[in-house]
Amino acid sequence: MSNNPVDIMKICVTAKGSGIDAQVEERFGRAPYFVFIDEESGDAQTVQNAGAGGAGGVGIKSAQTMVDNDAKVVITGQVGGNANSALSAAGIAVYEYRAGGSVKDAVAAYRAGTLARIL
Repeated sequence: MSNNPVDIMKICVTAKGSGIDAQVEERFGRAPYFVFIDEESGDAQTVQNAGAGGAGGVGIKSAQTMVDNDAKVVITGQVGGNANSALSAAGIAVYEYRAGGSVKDAVAAYRAGTLARIL
């Protein structure tokens, strides 16, 4: 892998809490938190999902949060149709994780190549 900044990737995992030890939230748009992991540095940043409790449009708003935070990969349990379209248009890959583990577990499964790509 080169040191070219274009190669640096951010992974986002939908979470029930803050940090890499938080449990994965299986609902993309309704996830209370998004944990962004920088693949180069390993640093993690948690962003609260302001739209999680909204009446509608939460998937689109969540997809915009992915774009705003430069995520290239999302790990979650399920993605609704509108969010699916928005993520696809943004070129963001989505992988399914339903093992009930932590953010750290989900990232390890992604790195091991054991997650199914759903988008």
